[in-house]
Amino acid sequence: MTMTTTAVHAAATGHPAYTETMPCRPESARKARMLLTLALSAWDLDELLDDAKLVVSEFVGNSAKHTGCHLIRVTVTRLSPDRVRVAVIDKSVTKPAPRTATADAENGRGLAVVAALTETTGADTFRWGKRTWADLRIPGAGHRPTTPGAGRESQRYPHGPRPSSILRST
Repeated sequence: MTMTTTAVHAAATGHPAYTETMPCRPESARKARMLLTLALSAWDLDELLDDAKLVVSEFVGNSAKHTGCHLIRVTVTRLSPDRVRVAVIDKSVTKPAPRTATADAENGRGLAVVAALTETTGADTFRWGKRTWADLRIPGAGHRPTTPGAGRESQRYPHGPRPSSILRST
């Protein structure tokens, strides 16, 4: 029997927060991406969708691969007018640890890609488990450079090289 629970509730910002409990399996990444699509479309933030889907897929995949959990909870919260948080909650207290992948490795780059796509990332541990999260900045919200296009690269990838350079490590 598969258990899923979806909820929408008001966040402190006045925007709804979207949450869904789902099985801790790689296949749940698809359902998590559907939740993201729902939330970001409701907020008219489709420009965040590709990055947010990659982030949640990585977090769900890590929970499925590295924990013995049966269920995870995915949350999408509009923290402020210029920020959205994507999080996955599981019952493991072990925080995800970024790895350095060799050029020919087939995995080990996921958290580096997440860091490159997001403003901030983190993991909060609790007595019963952890919440792994990433904050995405809404393009065009907040400070804008005075010259069109100026500073776009550093705003978009503040934590290092573009994801394409990480994925093509040589």
